[in-house]
Amino acid sequence: MNNDYDLFGGLPPYQKESDTSKAAAIGIKESVSDLQMRVLRMLAGLGEKGATDHQLVKYLNRIKDTVAPRRRELYLKGLVEDSGLRRETPSGKKATVWRVSLEGWRYLREYKEGE
Repeated sequence: MNNDYDLFGGLPPYQKESDTSKAAAIGIKESVSDLQMRVLRMLAGLGEKGATDHQLVKYLNRIKDTVAPRRRELYLKGLVEDSGLRRETPSGKKATVWRVSLEGWRYLREYKEGE
């Protein structure tokens, strides 16, 4: 799979024209795996019900600019997938419902065994 970090010099994705976005990417580089794990575990706890990005933001008490990129990274790694369901967002638009993929469940099992 494509690694978006390669496109951004090894940093989490950021807006290239924004110095503040790049600074934030540098600041979270070290904690990305922790944030990804929080998103993955939240989705695992929700099971087949899954969650939209908006719901993940609410459940994790984070801003969308932090949660959505981490969920996307998990998607690019094959650890979460589109459930095929859509839910209405606060703005009335339909949003993808994400869930843990089979590979994501394998990863969580291996991670737990390695603790």
